[in-house]
Amino acid sequence: MHSHSLDLKAITAEIAAEIARATDRGLVADYIPALGAISPAHFGMAIVLADGTCHLAGDADVAFSIQSISKVFSLTMALGAVGDAIWKRVGREPSGSAFNSIIQLETERGIPRNPFINAGAIVVCDMLLGRYEPREAIGDMLRFVRSLADDGQSGDGDIVIDEHVARGEAETGFRNMALANYMRAFGNIHHPVERTLGLYFHQCAIAMSCRQLALAGRYLMAGGRNPATGRSVVSAQRARRINALMLMCGHYDGSGEFAFRVGLPGKSGVGGGILAIAPGVASIAVWSPGLNERGNSQLGTLALERLVRKTGWSIFEPVP
Repeated sequence: MHSHSLDLKAITAEIAAEIARATDRGLVADYIPALGAISPAHFGMAIVLADGTCHLAGDADVAFSIQSISKVFSLTMALGAVGDAIWKRVGREPSGSAFNSIIQLETERGIPRNPFINAGAIVVCDMLLGRYEPREAIGDMLRFVRSLADDGQSGDGDIVIDEHVARGEAETGFRNMALANYMRAFGNIHHPVERTLGLYFHQCAIAMSCRQLALAGRYLMAGGRNPATGRSVVSAQRARRINALMLMCGHYDGSGEFAFRVGLPGKSGVGGGILAIAPGVASIAVWSPGLNERGNSQLGTLALERLVRKTGWSIFEPVP
């Protein structure tokens, strides 16, 4: 899984050219008008290596709505805030059902299967609220993500919350309201539902580019440390566990297929982004807005599949 002997500039250019030629680009999420207006022609890719080298292709500097990829960062923050107490309220198993399913909550008494399905991420937001107002918690999350994405050169202040998308989330989020109310009935949501959902909807509306997202994911590649600052974001053990959850649960009921095809821990979002981690080697972000039938980026997945085939970065490859 060495990176120094690969011509990553040529590899990213080849992949971008192949994706540009693709005719079946999947379907853009349209349940929020602001997402439905995005052209499926976009494709961006950013690879950040352990030494900080960046390889970019396509629309790597165009901001998009990261949606559920934000759940990786909120989980990281919650582990820092409450530690392993989080696992009393959220499980660690793949759900095998859609990201917004309510069925399992009934049989499992309001405990969501994992922190990456909507119900689990809503519980994580409830933990992050603590004594905060939602506005303060949202500010905290933005500062955290900006600090992760800061490479000391490009500046990170343009990572913002797309208020247009946040409003769309709130106006159309009836299923999420149902999930939150249902868990509140089981005592697993401790704050007023509208406050917890306020944080959740704004978290999903964070807008970042592939470059920023790949930079923000570096701590998961580097044993919990931010390679740019040397500071620990989470312990090495927690970084490993977050990666394990991303591999098992990061693509909802398409997680097995993603592990089968790509073989990297990854987290998708309905904005068409995917953050993927090659431990010890690279943090990778791809964006292509068209989704497959499971709600994951169709061409983003294909691009990552091509990347691991050309680099041998799959975690299931034998170590050279």
